[in-house]
Amino acid sequence: KAAFINFISDEEWKSIEPVSSWFGPSSFLMSSMSALFKLSMWIRHAHGYLTENLGIPVWGSYAVFGLATLFLGMVLGLVSAVLGAD
Repeated sequence: KAAFINFISDEEWKSIEPVSSWFGPSSFLMSSMSALFKLSMWIRHAHGYLTENLGIPVWGSYAVFGLATLFLGMVLGLVSAVLGAD
C-alpha cells in the first residue's frame, strides 16, 4: 500500500509509457476479444440450459453446437462466394 501511495505522490507514473492504441480498452482488438469472451459465456449458458433444463445429454449438446458450427460455416461460405463473384 505504501509503495502505491509513493508511486502516486512522487509522480513516478509519469515515467511509464502509455499503452499502445492497439491494446487500449476501446480498440478494435480489445473489442473483438471482449466479443469472443461474451460469445463463450453465451455458449456455456446455452450448454447448461440444454443439459440441465431440457435434459439433453452432454453429447447431444455438443452435437447441436457442432451442427450449428457447420451450418454457420456453410452460410458464411455461401455469402463470401456470392460477394466474391465477379
